[in-house]
Amino acid sequence: MWVFISCFTGFNCFGQNTPPDTVYTGIYITSIHNIDFRQKEYAINLWLWLKYKKKEFDFAKNLELPQAKSVSISFNTVDTSDGKVYMLMKLQCVMKDSWKIANFPFDRQNLRLSLENSQFDSSALVFANDTIKGKQYDRFTLNGWKIDDDSFKTTIGTKVYETTFGDPKMSKPRSAYSTYRVKIGIKRDGMGLFWKMFIGMYIAFLIAYVCFFIHADSIDSRFGLSVGALFAVMANKYIIDSALPESTSFTLVDTLHGLTLAFIFAVVTCTAYALILVKKNKIKQANRFDIIAGQALLLLYIILNIYYISQAMR
Repeated sequence: MWVFISCFTGFNCFGQNTPPDTVYTGIYITSIHNIDFRQKEYAINLWLWLKYKKKEFDFAKNLELPQAKSVSISFNTVDTSDGKVYMLMKLQCVMKDSWKIANFPFDRQNLRLSLENSQFDSSALVFANDTIKGKQYDRFTLNGWKIDDDSFKTTIGTKVYETTFGDPKMSKPRSAYSTYRVKIGIKRDGMGLFWKMFIGMYIAFLIAYVCFFIHADSIDSRFGLSVGALFAVMANKYIIDSALPESTSFTLVDTLHGLTLAFIFAVVTCTAYALILVKKNKIKQANRFDIIAGQALLLLYIILNIYYISQAMR
């Protein structure tokens, strides 16, 4: 019992003067799927291999992924020839993560996962990269996204827990565990998704823009189209927001919808001014104002959309 507690809480159960065993670790990712922005999670399937000397580590039972919601070992094999342990396992994990949605749907994300041994701390074992040739993932790993090779990294670190885990023999509330970390940079091919999400918003703006081609004294038609377009844009925004996590920052989705609402309001304002000119029997001036205002608003709307979208794509 004392051996278990000492290993769990940070004491080296192999002796204070015994150097930690090195666990050579490598991965090969076969699938990343079910990326859920609302639930802040994704699923990943991968092969994991570990090479070490001490059988006590028993990664089949003691493997821990701190950021995982669930972990399933679908395959596991152990080779103990030559006095060393070679373990190969296939993992199916559901990982929790936070998403950066400021540039959605042209966003780039960093998926992270880390591996630890839940029973033996950094004084007993340390991880090391098992160098392999070639990529560490299948080329069909992820649909709709592209893995950035420059952002794919595996590193070794130490995870510190500021606690004694209830062990009275520990003088400081500090336990350190070696950790094997994986960071996967991915970027979305978002142009198709962009048009699927925003086509309704742009059509709503064009419906409001049609007001400039209706005679200025047709007040019911012009205001009716503008108000309908306002509701259509708001409905489109609520639909998109329902698929995204809550965010306190101003995203591209917020920017484009806010911009469209502002321009529809500008269309309503221009309609009201044109109606005032008609009431004063200045019909020619009202028609000319509609032409100039319509062209100016459309041009400015297109320029601002191109600017904000290009900034997000960068």
